[in-house]
Parts: sequence; structure tokens; C-alpha cells
Amino acid sequence: MQRIRVLVVDDHRIFAESLAAALAAEPDVEVSAAGSGPTALRCLERAAAEGRRFDVLLVDADLGGTVLSGPSAVPARAGDEDGIVDGMSLVTGVRSVHPRVRIVVLAEKDDPRRAALALQAGAGGWVAKDCSLSRLLTVIRGVLRDETHLPPALLTGVLRELTAARKHRTESEQLVESLTPREREVLRCMVAGLGRKAVAERLYLSPHTVRTHMQNVLGKLGVHSTLAAVALARRAGVGPVDLTGDVVERGGQLA
Repeated sequence: MQRIRVLVVDDHRIFAESLAAALAAEPDVEVSAAGSGPTALRCLERAAAEGRRFDVLLVDADLGGTVLSGPSAVPARAGDEDGIVDGMSLVTGVRSVHPRVRIVVLAEKDDPRRAALALQAGAGGWVAKDCSLSRLLTVIRGVLRDETHLPPALLTGVLRELTAARKHRTESEQLVESLTPREREVLRCMVAGLGRKAVAERLYLSPHTVRTHMQNVLGKLGVHSTLAAVALARRAGVGPVDLTGDVVERGGQLA
């Protein structure tokens, strides 16, 4: 019998342990529990290194108590035990680093907007925490067959949210395309959370030139703040500059 390895990620310990115990009673399910995003990431990395990867992640939608306005563009990384990785960021990070792991989001209540965000982030299912164990097992086995599972009452709302998101993404992509290559590079640095001085050092530009580029980016995108520019960039699929590799481009003399 092929066993399904499940990792429950929920910062409510009693719920996580109770759910893990219920799932473990199934003859074909092997289950572990993690109380935070960083702990879950370490569990995934350790299991992959040992050749015993997890098949399915059950993630609390309210993990960390933080709700994002959209899917995070930055892959979640393991950090300190006290580091907070919220539910949606964890979904995005796991899908980027462990693409074979299927993810189901567990929610206290149905929410079409957040369910749509979960699907966009890479989740394969959205399930109410008070659903029956048989229903949850059906979803777990379904996502392993690459099925998408949503409560019937959410289907219309989620489709509406995804259609609206697609429209906004198209508009955002058109705005990003209006940027010059240098302005796009500056925007990627902004998405990575770099300030003006850090961008200047990375791109070998003067702070004054970077300030001008940032102003041009805001103007062309039609926004008034860096935060709004980053949100629009994420909708357009613009990822952050790689902070672990070499500098992006050498600009020669300081401008």
C-alpha cells in the first residue's frame, strides 16, 4: 500500500494535533504537524533531503495572523523559529521550492476572495475546518490527482474573483511594458524591498539617478507610492531581483 505523507501546518496546537491524530488513523496516511511557517519549511527541506518528501500540505488560511492583499511574489524561506510566514506566503513559497507537493488550505469560513488568492498562489483546494474527515480525505486524494477542490457555494464567487484578477493583471502587464529596461530593473529591486541607497549600490547608479527612475516608474504605473507600485508589479507577475546572486548589471560610471 502506497502511503500518503501529509503535513498539517496550523498554529492552533490542539486543532493541529487533533487533525493529525484523526488522519493518522487512516491505514494509508502518514501525518506530521508543524506549528508555524518556518517550522513547516524546515520539515519539508529535511524530508526532501532524506528522500521522504511530503505529498500534501494542509495549511491554515490564518497562519501567522496575517492576510496578504495578493499572492506573495517572494518565495518563503526558512528562518528563525519566531519568524512569521503567513498562510498565503507559505503556499507561494512551497509551490516555488517544492512544486511536487500539493497544498490544501483550511479555513474558518468561506471567503471567495481569499480562496481565489489561494488558488492563484498554487493551492489545489480550499476546505472548511469544520468539514467531515471523509470530505477532507476526498480532497487530499483528489489534489494528488491534480484535481481542484472548492466548496460548491464558493464556485461562483471564486470564478468572479479570478476573472477580475485576470483583467487587472492584463492592465498591470500593459503598464509594466511601458517601462524602460532600466526602470523594470529598478521596479524588481523595489519588489525585493530595497531602498534607494541599496538600489543605487546594486545597479551602480547614483542615488539621485535612482530617485529619478523611481519617480518615472511611479508616474508610468499611475501610482503614488512604492507600496502601490509593488502591488501592481506583483499583479503583473513581476518578481523580485535575486538578492543571493551577483549584481544585476554594471552601469559603468556613476550617473
